[in-house]
Amino acid sequence: MVELVPSLRVLVVEDDAAIRRGVVDALRAAGHQPTEAARGDEGQQRALNQQFDLLLLDVVLPGGSGWEILRVVRAAQPELPIILLTACGSEDERVNGLQLGADDYVVKPFSLRELLARVDAVVRRMPTRAAMVAQLEFDGGSIDLRAGRVTLDNGEHVDLSDKESAMLLFLARRAGEVISRDQLLAGVWGLNPKGINTRTVDMHVTRLREKLRDDASNARVLKTVWGRGYVFLKSE
Repeated sequence: MVELVPSLRVLVVEDDAAIRRGVVDALRAAGHQPTEAARGDEGQQRALNQQFDLLLLDVVLPGGSGWEILRVVRAAQPELPIILLTACGSEDERVNGLQLGADDYVVKPFSLRELLARVDAVVRRMPTRAAMVAQLEFDGGSIDLRAGRVTLDNGEHVDLSDKESAMLLFLARRAGEVISRDQLLAGVWGLNPKGINTRTVDMHVTRLREKLRDDASNARVLKTVWGRGYVFLKSE
């Protein structure tokens, strides 16, 4: 059973507007809370004066070197995970970044799917990962996300796949909100939904309803909002 990543407050320091916007949009679609900065001095100030769970840091920036920001922020916040973003992937540069305290290194151009996977991998190594949501209650039973198991009120147990557990966590974090198929494709599958025509999300929702004993026509857990998406209903 893979560990599931909580919603993170992420600072993105990147001067290229197109890359920054793509990263911010992907993080938000994946359920995280991104803050952006286009200059090194602005990014350093935010990193030192605001609370974040992760820093995505470009190396070449106006208003301050990414290397210097890494050194300053690492000294002030030794537990903050930091992933470097750079167009240069030489061995010397990677080693330099890691020696200065970076947790990972992503070379441009990179896919957003790869970046999200690296974010997940770094967060799983965080000491605070034990605070992740592990138990969900719903009308009719409970869900142990770490074990990937549903326990119904009648005592019956049903196993969940990793994707089913990830979908439930993604929806439950936003209980009461309508979540679109595109958001689920981005946040759970790590895919750019533009131009994708797939029934994967709907098929997974159907299987989840079967396992949760949830009737689509009178939903207690996963409600369909036609033309918009799905809602995880809060238990009373």
